[in-house]
Amino acid sequence: MRAGYGAPLRHLLLMAGAFAVAGWVLARIAGEPTAGRMLLWFVGAVIAHDLVLFPVYATADRALRARLAAPARGPSPLNHVRVPALAAGLIFLVYLPGVLGLGRDTYRAATGLEREPLLGRWLLLTAALFLASGLLYALRRWRAHHLRRV
Repeated sequence: MRAGYGAPLRHLLLMAGAFAVAGWVLARIAGEPTAGRMLLWFVGAVIAHDLVLFPVYATADRALRARLAAPARGPSPLNHVRVPALAAGLIFLVYLPGVLGLGRDTYRAATGLEREPLLGRWLLLTAALFLASGLLYALRRWRAHHLRRV
């Protein structure tokens, strides 16, 4: 199987299952009256990610790697910046209209709530993520320092 297909049989079965699930989802979406809007949103998201977001965060990551070179001893601070930044960015994208203050009437109609506290909550959550990551980094450095002394 590997010689003819190029991968183990489990890979072929996994890919066939993934395509079956994707086909089922497409069949379900095709019957929806808003299928065109969903397709437009998906294509827009792909274009926005590939042409705008990816170059921005790839450049930011390259600059971050150049700035936060791993110390000779101890843990690298790189992922302690990457992880909370990624989490904050994903949360921002999920709640983008609310954080930016868009769609007041739609949000109120859908949830019965006001969207006013979303920006403050997102900023607080972002600060908490970076604080927790900073504390974890400090703990890791402290531990590495004390293990070297022993």
